[in-house]
Amino acid sequence: MGDQRDQQFDVIVVGAGLAGLVAATEATDAGRRVLLLDQEPQANLGAQAWWSFGGLFLVGSPEQRRMRVRDSVDLALRDWFDTAGFDRPEDHWPRRWAEAYVHWAGGEKRSWLHGLGVRFFPVVGWAERGGYGASGPGNSVPRFHITWGTGPGLVEPFANKALAAVAAGRLTVKWRHRLDELLLDGGSVTGVRGRVLAASGAARGAPSNREEVGQFEYRAAAVVLCTGGIGGNAEKVRAAWPARLGTPPDRMVAGVPAHVDGRGLDIGAAAGGHLVNGDRMWHYTEGIINHGPVWQDHGIRILPGPSSLWLDALGRRLPAPLWPGFDTLGTLEHLRGTGHDHSWFILNRRIIGKEFALSGSEQNPDLTGKDLRAVLRRAVTTVPGPVQAFLDRGEDFVQADTVAGLVEQMNRLEGSDLLEVAAVEREVAARDAEAANGFSKDPQQMAIQSARSYLGDKLIRTVAPHRLTDPQAGPLVAVRLHVLTRKSLGGLETDLDSRVLAPGGAVVPGLFAAGEAAGFGGGGVHGYRALEGTFLGGCLFSGRAAGRAAGRATGG
Repeated sequence: MGDQRDQQFDVIVVGAGLAGLVAATEATDAGRRVLLLDQEPQANLGAQAWWSFGGLFLVGSPEQRRMRVRDSVDLALRDWFDTAGFDRPEDHWPRRWAEAYVHWAGGEKRSWLHGLGVRFFPVVGWAERGGYGASGPGNSVPRFHITWGTGPGLVEPFANKALAAVAAGRLTVKWRHRLDELLLDGGSVTGVRGRVLAASGAARGAPSNREEVGQFEYRAAAVVLCTGGIGGNAEKVRAAWPARLGTPPDRMVAGVPAHVDGRGLDIGAAAGGHLVNGDRMWHYTEGIINHGPVWQDHGIRILPGPSSLWLDALGRRLPAPLWPGFDTLGTLEHLRGTGHDHSWFILNRRIIGKEFALSGSEQNPDLTGKDLRAVLRRAVTTVPGPVQAFLDRGEDFVQADTVAGLVEQMNRLEGSDLLEVAAVEREVAARDAEAANGFSKDPQQMAIQSARSYLGDKLIRTVAPHRLTDPQAGPLVAVRLHVLTRKSLGGLETDLDSRVLAPGGAVVPGLFAAGEAAGFGGGGVHGYRALEGTFLGGCLFSGRAAGRAAGRATGG
């Protein structure tokens, strides 16, 4: 296995996603000798962040000001705490992390990223709008900043820093090294042990083999777990599913690859770490089956504008404020009470052309490729290419010229007669009767009118009100929606230095955690709900804290 120096490092980081890259490069910046391990092939550098849309939560940014959005740290803190709903003793550190994170999002975060070369799309998105009143969950103002280059554009500067650290001899990267256990000496974590897996040519996100060809053991004064959550493990998702969200779905689509399986959480707990808030999770209800899947049950999330009519599996309109883009977990809870695993959007070609975006770097080649001309063409394109591909090949999409014809296809797609033509026609007719009324009593129509008062929504995200059945806007479109697994909101409990804590609050010496493995900070910085754009940012913030603290802890 080599000489002793080959096995001894100052810091070991497990997981080469965004949090792991940030932690590793922060530790190398401190002059430490760092080992970065990952069980997957090198093609997976950046992990889930690479696949992301690149959305980041910023407060009081120049982009907001240019869009005439007035924001402040005080307002963002109020929104965060109203949304998180912290109510447990285990929320002590998540509260502390939330306060620190929001101040960072309104302070150094943007300039730090800007100094690394990260830039942002000028139109700020408005995610998780709430709708329950001033003290309810949701963003009071638009805060969703899209990285220019999406997820790959955010990963790139940290990947480049890692490559530079490798060239300088400060960072060693070992792929296909699967962590199996943490080494302990008197209660302190002193290293890692695991299996070397056979080389794999699997593409990014695709399943890789689990053939064991060797074993390894490395030692360090600090180990940082950046191993992610449980979203790729349907059995663990169902086991952790809380009663408050109803029963877990029998049929789900996977928003992350199968290797996001929660093993790292179990390994951290076995070494003395305190797993908290495991019943808190973040899954979407606008999932669609990918027409070109990379991993098993691969799903894509629709990032919808507010105009689609949302019906449950029986054709009943969802209640206010459960409209597209307003309340992710509120919608999930409601739909789990219907007894069915799917729901429906009803819209038309005009709406889908302007209001549908698809989450993921690969679904946005113009933004990902930093192609300004292609981005500008969105404004004059009837339906963007990636969305048209789903209209053409997506198994969850049907089209028709009449509501009756649409319902017939919806029932055929689902293999049931759950939907009655007359009932769906009534919902569509009632919605359409209000669409042209500027003084509508329909709260969704009022929300659409409010959205269009924001320049960003009016330009690219919210179509002018019109009837679904307007023949000039057709054909009609129905989209079958599935629950899409995504994020664990709980994890290993950590203090503000990302040090893992044991049950009772004592520090587990030598062990740190960051990213989703730490609930994005503290064991659950989001509480019960997220404000969006905060998962990548949580990886950045907690990875930075972990890398810097691990570097200090191992200093001579």
